Amino acid sequence: MDVSNVPATTWQPPRVWTGLQRLARILLPLVARLRVSGDVPDALRRGPMILAANHISPFDPIVLTAATGVRRIAPRIMATGGLFRAPFVGWVMRSSGHIRVDRRTASVGDALHVAADAIRDGCVLMVYPEGRIGLDPTMWPERGRTGAARLAFLSGAPVVPVAQWGSHEVVPYATSFKGIVRGGARAIVRRPMIKVHFGAPIDLSDLTPGVPGAAQRATERIIEGLTATLAEIRPDEPDIPHYVDKTRPVDLSRRYRRRPR
Repeated sequence: MDVSNVPATTWQPPRVWTGLQRLARILLPLVARLRVSGDVPDALRRGPMILAANHISPFDPIVLTAATGVRRIAPRIMATGGLFRAPFVGWVMRSSGHIRVDRRTASVGDALHVAADAIRDGCVLMVYPEGRIGLDPTMWPERGRTGAARLAFLSGAPVVPVAQWGSHEVVPYATSFKGIVRGGARAIVRRPMIKVHFGAPIDLSDLTPGVPGAAQRATERIIEGLTATLAEIRPDEPDIPHYVDKTRPVDLSRRYRRRPR
């Protein structure tokens, strides 16, 4: 995407958000080892840019908060409205400048335009193109929703894939209090390796917004780019993961047809 005419960022990350990034980098090593690889071009570090991340665990936001801090990126995050309604977490989300998405409501489309305006103002935005924690037992990215592609078309910003692996070993899918305590205790003892890899920008330049099927083709490229980026950090787990979270249900309805070779 051509971002030569997009203004330099006018959005400055709030101190609450940058403080949380520092805090995540301090606390994460208590339960896991974090390894961040890859990077983004300096010209994109402060935006405009869309970070497209895979979603494998409720612990992902903590991992990505720490990893983006390591790479000196402070993205605004599109997150479900339930987080914004929570007593303390909601205040944190609002104070950090993140963008609320009320799924399955008439206003869900408004979030897309708010996010596109934010990107056009020059900020970095993080999205989960799958739209949920993946339920394919192989834990490769599922078929994506078109939201990330539509954001790229609306804003003209480049899409950079961010793959993560290992967070499913810390917090289980079923986030009961007992499950979180058990998972955290096990992680403190085992300290699993969590890997985060920033991939190469995904080329969408030949696709024309508004043309029938363009958003779906762009979505497929984003998922393919995310899959290839994930393959770089899980070469020894090409099929079923070594660690299997028994609380995670299985749903093959959104299995993506391509897999890394």
